[in-house]
Amino acid sequence: MRLLLAEDDLALVEYLKPRLKSSDFVVEWVDNGVDAEFLALEESFDGIILDLGLPQKPGLEVLRSWRAKNLDTPVLILTARDSWQDRVDGLKAGADDYLGKPFHFEELTARLEAILRRRFGHSDNRLEYDGAVLDIDNQTVTSAQGVKTQLTAIEFRLLRYLMLNPHKIISKTELSEHIYEEDQLKDSNVIEVYINRLRSLLGKSWIRTFRGQGYRLSDQ
Repeated sequence: MRLLLAEDDLALVEYLKPRLKSSDFVVEWVDNGVDAEFLALEESFDGIILDLGLPQKPGLEVLRSWRAKNLDTPVLILTARDSWQDRVDGLKAGADDYLGKPFHFEELTARLEAILRRRFGHSDNRLEYDGAVLDIDNQTVTSAQGVKTQLTAIEFRLLRYLMLNPHKIISKTELSEHIYEEDQLKDSNVIEVYINRLRSLLGKSWIRTFRGQGYRLSDQ
């Protein structure tokens, strides 16, 4: 999952980024409201962590602008402002959830995963498609034939994104953006290696190639 982290507290960013990465989130970071507003509208993110006290443009104004422009990416507000009125204002502006500082990282990830599941229409941490089951907590996939495989981090991120968007043709560029951070973007041809690895686990016809366009899961 690709996250936008809009936070100006450098110490908190240095705490959060490696932990989010270890939880298999791809994280892009901005430290002000102007850049946050622009980047979320220009690029594709699965979720946003938004601080209300951002410089240049307050987080609440940024959120209102996103929603006014029909950006429906789930937003988790993360802020030291934790009065009931602040929570109400944030939720009315279009936030999907609200977490006050200080917080436990485990609660942050649990809330993130909950709003992301709601966005993609899933009720638990398992994704199923055409007989295959992806266990998000354990990062394993079980094929329709019952063979369970422990996935690498890249394989897991790639398969999760495909299974969350089963009816969408996804380009190599988009896949790359959702499994690598911006400063680690790899040659898109590397994606083919991982696609073929997943096909060897789930079946050659399980992932379809659309020449010049990208990949999509086969019709069930």
